[in-house]
Amino acid sequence: MDDTEPQKGAVLNDDAAVLQQMGHKQELQRNFGKLSMLGLGFAILNTWTAFSTSMNLALPSGGPTAILWGLIVAGLCNLCLASALAEFLSAYPTAGGQYHWAAIVSWPAYSRGISYVTGWINVAGWVALTATAPLLGSTIIVDMIAFMNESYEAKTWHQFLIYVAFTLIALVLNTFATRILPLFNKAAFLWSMAGFIIICITVLACASPNYQTGAFVYGKFINNVGWPDGMSWLLGLLQAAFGLTGFDATAHMIEEIPNAREEGPKLMIYCILIGMASGFIFLTCLLFVLKDVDVVLSSSAGPLLQILFDATNSKAGSICLIIFPLICMVFTVTAIMTTSSRMTYAFARDGGLPYSRVFAKVHPTLDVPVNALIWTSVWVIIFGLILLGSSSTFNAITAASVVALGVTYAIPPAINLLRGGDKLPKSIAFQLSKPMRWFCSLVGIAWTILTTVLFVFPPELPVTPSNMNYCIAAFGIFLMIAGVTWIFDGRKSYKGPRLEVCDLDGVEHEYPGEFSSNTEDERKAN
Repeated sequence: MDDTEPQKGAVLNDDAAVLQQMGHKQELQRNFGKLSMLGLGFAILNTWTAFSTSMNLALPSGGPTAILWGLIVAGLCNLCLASALAEFLSAYPTAGGQYHWAAIVSWPAYSRGISYVTGWINVAGWVALTATAPLLGSTIIVDMIAFMNESYEAKTWHQFLIYVAFTLIALVLNTFATRILPLFNKAAFLWSMAGFIIICITVLACASPNYQTGAFVYGKFINNVGWPDGMSWLLGLLQAAFGLTGFDATAHMIEEIPNAREEGPKLMIYCILIGMASGFIFLTCLLFVLKDVDVVLSSSAGPLLQILFDATNSKAGSICLIIFPLICMVFTVTAIMTTSSRMTYAFARDGGLPYSRVFAKVHPTLDVPVNALIWTSVWVIIFGLILLGSSSTFNAITAASVVALGVTYAIPPAINLLRGGDKLPKSIAFQLSKPMRWFCSLVGIAWTILTTVLFVFPPELPVTPSNMNYCIAAFGIFLMIAGVTWIFDGRKSYKGPRLEVCDLDGVEHEYPGEFSSNTEDERKAN
């Protein structure tokens, strides 16, 4: 007992010292242990839940082949991206994540501009991702009502009000329950794993022996969206890409994790591996017990609830099982909002937002960036207004989050490769060999380019105003806001992250550019 406490204190002091070297003092409490941080990361990905509640994206657009093999493709590509970014995280464990890393490896003359745009896209991407959780949760509740009451006629404003309720619950938990969030995230991980196991066993047991064939589950291709077959399958990758998006949560929460340089990179990769394994097994179980694809796609109860009913032949049983993903959505929206607010806080701390001093403020008694939480919540509710006008809202918001975050994942490794691939410190806790760094970075960049192009396409043909994919409009607005704020505010007030850091051997590395050492005292003075 006497030995462990000093060791823990030494680790925390080392983490604070590393953060100080990057120009920031330790303001947030390092309350998250390995399991609680793994719980937060997995709650954000929440792969099996995200996949099961978004089957309407891939089932008509590629069918089972896009659902299962698309997951493998997306998983391996994201694993490459995560491995490339894990090196950056090990070298520079700061909540700024991608925009901080982009600044460090960029050409000195362009560092500030690239960092600024990356930061804005990342902030916007996390807001969009935050919006997906209350959207999925509200969809589950509306589907449950329609399932139990066939005369119920769902209205978009019904779902919008439930969507707002999910958002406000997450805001309250993040604001007033911050000290129990580590326990909350442990519970999220355990609840998710329990739901995964219970649902898999139940549907297989109840459906026996009436299963789909292996040829259907692993080889059936479906195209009900009007695009050519190849394009249809590629568009179906959106489900897999969405289910694995958000693994950079570990980076944005890194200032609340002890022993950040070693634990952060491992947790980032573990989340994807667990997500891939649980997602593949869960989706395989659902596809084996699915009875009729057309009935599932047209069901007013939604694909997941209809498949559960196909397996159990019991409305009560189906409702009991769907409670697991419903509660998971409460955990998910809370975890995503936590991470989104930390990303906003970090970017504001470096002067990247209008009124940065407001959003970079940590509440003195609650120990959380309350203003950043409110910022996230307001924008999530604004995103939800799309519900009232488009029938393909979910496609638009998920595509916007995948595209925005994917672009920020690719920027640091792309710049690093363009500058020779050797811009990181030589001695870091997590390090790839040079060939592996190039391979992982190139695969991840290629995946980002593919998804960025694909996911702005409309999900089906013919295109109408109601099924149009407004992702391109949303992403264009992100870029426009970043450009306008840079011209009128950012180029004068944004100093960016500090670029003098030390590697594990204590050797200082200086990255000269347009930056000055943006310490906390300087920021407050400005």
